[in-house]
Amino acid sequence: MMTDDSFVSEFDGTEQKYVLFLPESFEPGVVHDVLIALHGAGSDRWQFATQEGNEFQAARDIAAEHSLIYVSPDYRGPSWMGPSAEADVVQIITELKAAYRVSRVLLCGSSMGGACSLAFAVLHPELIDGVASTNGLANFLEYENFQDAMKESYGGGKAEIPLEYKHRSAEYWPEKLTMPIGMAVSGKDTIVPPDSVLRLAKVLETIGHPNVKLLYRPDMGHETSYADAKAILEFIIEKS
Repeated sequence: MMTDDSFVSEFDGTEQKYVLFLPESFEPGVVHDVLIALHGAGSDRWQFATQEGNEFQAARDIAAEHSLIYVSPDYRGPSWMGPSAEADVVQIITELKAAYRVSRVLLCGSSMGGACSLAFAVLHPELIDGVASTNGLANFLEYENFQDAMKESYGGGKAEIPLEYKHRSAEYWPEKLTMPIGMAVSGKDTIVPPDSVLRLAKVLETIGHPNVKLLYRPDMGHETSYADAKAILEFIIEKS
């Protein structure tokens, strides 16, 4: 069952929206895991809810196959997980746990959403039990695209408020990524280059993280195959 839900943000009192899917087998008294899917730049909550695309279909299929409560939030449009988006996702998780019997909370996303899923995981590791990121990034300080959107969301540029960018850059906080991590990136991606994710994966390996899955496709661009998107989701479900 799909519903288009809204809530009043505790951050600024505005109405915010997310799409909610309850599994076919849903029963109020039964414990369910949650999968939250974060859309890419230029899109909204409907991307992971209804649009065609490998990553979007894979997330919906995984949610259905594993009887997950599936949530696709707006999280402030092109927010790049700025303070308002961060607060909204925290509130969504809190309200889901109040409304349903929730066990694990899993997070996924593509492109900007892939970057934001890693960012949220280092900001709030206590809330997340597994992360799957496709074509994301792990360093907002070095990233050069979408700077106007980031400035608006963060409240300033990198030179003005570097800590806002650093706090959201997973590469600087590998020790906070205690949950299973799945990442899929592509070598010819110029929109969201893979370099920071590749470095993060190497650091996680170096510090002995037991549950990291990296899928690197050197000849692909800003895209992820259905098989790869599904594989990293299956991985975090299995390992979390």
